[in-house]
Amino acid sequence: MNEFNKLPMLAVRNVVFFPFTLAPLLVGRIASVAAAEASLKREDKLIVIFSQKDPAAENPTADDVELFGTKAVIKRAVRGDDGLQLIVQGLERVERVGVEQTEPYVKLSVKSAVVPAETGTEVEALQRAVLAQAKRIQELAQATVGIDFDEVVEQLDSPMQLVYLIASFAGLSPDQAQELLVAGTHLESLKLLHGFLEHELEVLELQTKIATAAKSEMTREQREYLLRQQMRVIQEELGQGDGESAEVDELRTRFEESNLPDEVHREAQRLLNRLEALSPSAPDFQVARTHLELVLELPWNKLSVDALDLAHARKILDEDHFGLEEIKDRILEHLAVMKLNPQAHAPILCFVGPPGVGKTSLGKSIARSLGRQFERLSLGGMSDEAELRGHRRTYIGAMPGRIIQAVRRAEVRNPVVMLDEIDKLGQSYKGDPAAALLEILDPAQNDTFRDNYLDLPFDLSRVFFIVTANTLDTIPRPLLDRMEIIQLSGYTDEEKLEIAKRYLIPRQLQEAGLKDAQLKIPDATILSVIGGYTREAGVRELERRLGQIARKVAFRVATEVKSKPTIKSDQLDDLLGPQRFFQEQARRNLDPGVATGLAWTEAGGDVLYIEAIRLPDGERLRLTGQLGSVMQESAQAALSYVLAHQKQLCIEDTTGGIHLHVPAGAVPKDGPSAGVTMATALTSVLTGQVIRSDTAMTGEITLSGLVLPVGGIKEKVLAARRAGLKRVILPRENQKDIDQIPAQVRGELEILFADRIEDVLVAAIPTLEGCLSSLRSKKRRGSTSTAPSAHAAPK
Repeated sequence: MNEFNKLPMLAVRNVVFFPFTLAPLLVGRIASVAAAEASLKREDKLIVIFSQKDPAAENPTADDVELFGTKAVIKRAVRGDDGLQLIVQGLERVERVGVEQTEPYVKLSVKSAVVPAETGTEVEALQRAVLAQAKRIQELAQATVGIDFDEVVEQLDSPMQLVYLIASFAGLSPDQAQELLVAGTHLESLKLLHGFLEHELEVLELQTKIATAAKSEMTREQREYLLRQQMRVIQEELGQGDGESAEVDELRTRFEESNLPDEVHREAQRLLNRLEALSPSAPDFQVARTHLELVLELPWNKLSVDALDLAHARKILDEDHFGLEEIKDRILEHLAVMKLNPQAHAPILCFVGPPGVGKTSLGKSIARSLGRQFERLSLGGMSDEAELRGHRRTYIGAMPGRIIQAVRRAEVRNPVVMLDEIDKLGQSYKGDPAAALLEILDPAQNDTFRDNYLDLPFDLSRVFFIVTANTLDTIPRPLLDRMEIIQLSGYTDEEKLEIAKRYLIPRQLQEAGLKDAQLKIPDATILSVIGGYTREAGVRELERRLGQIARKVAFRVATEVKSKPTIKSDQLDDLLGPQRFFQEQARRNLDPGVATGLAWTEAGGDVLYIEAIRLPDGERLRLTGQLGSVMQESAQAALSYVLAHQKQLCIEDTTGGIHLHVPAGAVPKDGPSAGVTMATALTSVLTGQVIRSDTAMTGEITLSGLVLPVGGIKEKVLAARRAGLKRVILPRENQKDIDQIPAQVRGELEILFADRIEDVLVAAIPTLEGCLSSLRSKKRRGSTSTAPSAHAAPK
């Protein structure tokens, strides 16, 4: 092998470079630039060009290129910002033999692989056929720069030159071009090229046929348009023109100006043609017109531009809502994802919490921070699936579903849609609305949502759905699985005070027509209203009471009754009536058998007093108070544990029955979290010892005396604080939930954690500590249980 055949290698991808051709090449990879520069330093400027087997390879080696390539000479090189721009002339076909070097570029040993000369009638016939095919392709493709093949053929020395010339412009795939380069005889090359060109001719002829048909169709539509115009003039001359035809003309104008998706465009065209063929007096005319109007009014391709400025969104959330820091952070996290990935499906947020904590207003704030249109749908009491999916047009008075109506009102395809009170959906013989929401709220399905009335696929995947609920218990699990749950808890008195000062009082002053100087409510008065006239997790009742005060003052101002603008706490009786709640004095002195429990409700936490008394005879355990099956089982387990340990609890007399009652008797109650409270009440009534009146408790009990964790800790602790209690006993496994409680509340309450019911009894009934010492030490020897520990909260 001579030195002449040891040349730098230039690897190209998705292209095959043929001998006898002149072509530009852009070289940008480091190794390729080095190979080109090495070739330019040679006197002969020679280089070998091979196609890559895998176009994705960034640093191809000799094994990554094809076996056959082309030796070429660099005619011109220009250095640019993105690499070298080369003009390369192909010389001959070569075969890769060996590798001389790999760094900084690949140098190969190659040998000449020129296709040997070949003559004969078959070669001549194929050459003529290929030439005819090339002329036909040039004619069908309507190339701007043509090639005079007759003149070129006279200048060619070999049929292979013609093969490579035609192949370079025929648009062959890389695999086909490489197969042509590998061919070792003239006959084989001509047969391959003839087959490739035959396929290309078939494709071009089919394209020409389609284009001719489309042009003919356009001509037909123009003819129909002229005929319709003539028909309109004839109808006007005959006095048959009326308002309906004008409406149809307007619909056609709107249709021609609209930018509808292909499938929708075809359906709208069909509807419009049908509408023009119908008489205005026909029964279906109004149905077809109303349906077509809906199709043209929907924002099929119109999107509002999101203002994804997280600092601006934080400012809006802080302006509209006080506190709720964790909730705001989670909302901002979702907005950040939407900013980084605009094509991501919008999340389905589900705000769950008591009434009046700001779920609906959070949705409005999200829409305002995004700059999107806001639409709200109330789902409470909805029991007809057609309310969401729409009615079929065969029914009289049919109309689209409320989802499509909301999008039409918003006039954009990506509004913020709030589905309020999803936990209060109904179900009837008309269908299950929750089942319809499975498709509406699933980003994997709602991109082709079909409303029964519209009957066309509409993309809901860009809609930002926000769902609200008071509880998750009534929401079907498949529907719940599609949503991101965000829990909103109740407010503390301090948070309610700030909300009243920042939002509620200014709003009520504006509604009552009062100026700031005409009504002033000090902090002490607001706290008196919160503590004496409201008992809620949210602030809705507080706003009603403040509105009542504002209306009373407005009446005085309107009747010119002189009064001081500042409202004192002692004036609340005249303005709001007698105080409704007395948290501080409630159950100050408890009788034996009365225990203070904590419960979670849809309105937040609440204090639950459980009462037990002894009966001289009768059934062993009588339960009243609308108790559910789980709560009844908790009472049975509590009594069984107390009776099993009556000696250790210093219970002397267990004869007779016990009546256990949970007020209020008209309110249904259920759940396991009252187990420790029932056990404490039963122990108190059987021992005659009084439970501490400043202590509340919650937790599930087992027959072995373990105290298991429960939910709703934050709401329950806030309820204990509202009721004026000073101590709360919680299961030790709920210690992780303490961080959710505001620091100020933790500082005001003594929070105890218990592993076993004996720990609860010692903390709630201190007089039993002597009796329980032996039982607690016995249990402690068999487990790692310790005495109840107080939570060290910051002051």
